[in-house]
Amino acid sequence: MRGKFHRRRAAALVPALVVLALAAGCGGEGSRPVLPATCPRIGILAEAADLLRFRPGAGQDLSALEVGARVTGFDARCDYANRGRALEVRLTVDMEAERGPASQARSAELPWFVAVTDAAGEAILNKREFATRVGFPPNVGRTRARSEEISIMLPLGDGRRLGDYALLIGFQLTPEELAANRRRGPL
Repeated sequence: MRGKFHRRRAAALVPALVVLALAAGCGGEGSRPVLPATCPRIGILAEAADLLRFRPGAGQDLSALEVGARVTGFDARCDYANRGRALEVRLTVDMEAERGPASQARSAELPWFVAVTDAAGEAILNKREFATRVGFPPNVGRTRARSEEISIMLPLGDGRRLGDYALLIGFQLTPEELAANRRRGPL
């Protein structure tokens, strides 16, 4: 009777020992479990979400439009870096573009930015500008594009927390384009 009891008990312990052995092999000496990182608040700046580029000197008549574009979305992934002293935000931006009647080119460069702001969105802490080239094949006037993945590092620690940051995405507009977007409102 005593022998059966030990065999059953030993059989019940085997799965637990296997799990412990596997867990011991993960991460190496002194490692702690790493929790997934949460991204800061990220949004598209409404007044910079649309880009309408007109032929220079032709005014803003629709027949003078070279390209129209819109930021349609983004994908973001965040991971802790530098032993938790920074947060790396990896971001791609989705756009739609339409070739205007005044366009002579089969491609267009869409300038855009990512601004790191304080949590309230009142102060710009950092801003980086990028450009994504879109192509228009023959007989195609509309296309979608995705930017290359970019990386932005946000410092943490020394009184700075994840909640202290927000990211805003938009097109890099001229003062005239921005004023027109503000007058017109979102498309």
